[in-house]
Amino acid sequence: MSHTAPPTADDTVPAWRRRLARSAVGAFLVGMIVLWTYVLFLSPREGVNRFEDRQWAERAESICADYADDRSLLADYRRLDSGGSELIRERADIIDRATDIVDAMVDELEADLPADAKGQAIVPMWIDEYRIYIDDRRRYTDELRTTGENLPFYETMSEVPISERLATFAADNEMATCSPPLDLGM
Repeated sequence: MSHTAPPTADDTVPAWRRRLARSAVGAFLVGMIVLWTYVLFLSPREGVNRFEDRQWAERAESICADYADDRSLLADYRRLDSGGSELIRERADIIDRATDIVDAMVDELEADLPADAKGQAIVPMWIDEYRIYIDDRRRYTDELRTTGENLPFYETMSEVPISERLATFAADNEMATCSPPLDLGM
């Protein structure tokens, strides 16, 4: 009695179909390697927030650095937990003076927009968001004065805190000192 093995898929598929399937799989794998090589190593890394006018970004960084220096002179290292409501009101005054400096910085940035079309389109949107952040700071100091308590600072959210959006834009355009100040943390 002879035993023959049952036919396998390879035995019933013509050779030309097997070669075609192998070629298709090979082409797919080569395509995936090329795609991921491009994505990981060759694709441009320019952010969506980046505009072309690098001279404007350099001027903005210089302007923001000067205003940051002015804000640093307002630093107050007293502890708030034992000062009472009068100290909280003094803190509100200091925050208002810092916010005035931020407001003046934004005014100066707005007075001379970038020369490129993308910069002219997106910098005003960034400035508008900065104005919202400034309004949030003003609202906060009103709350401090009204309550006399050291309340947490809440800012406008748009998927993420508005300060994060402002900081990302500044970082994408190499204007680190144009990020919102981090002076309202607890």
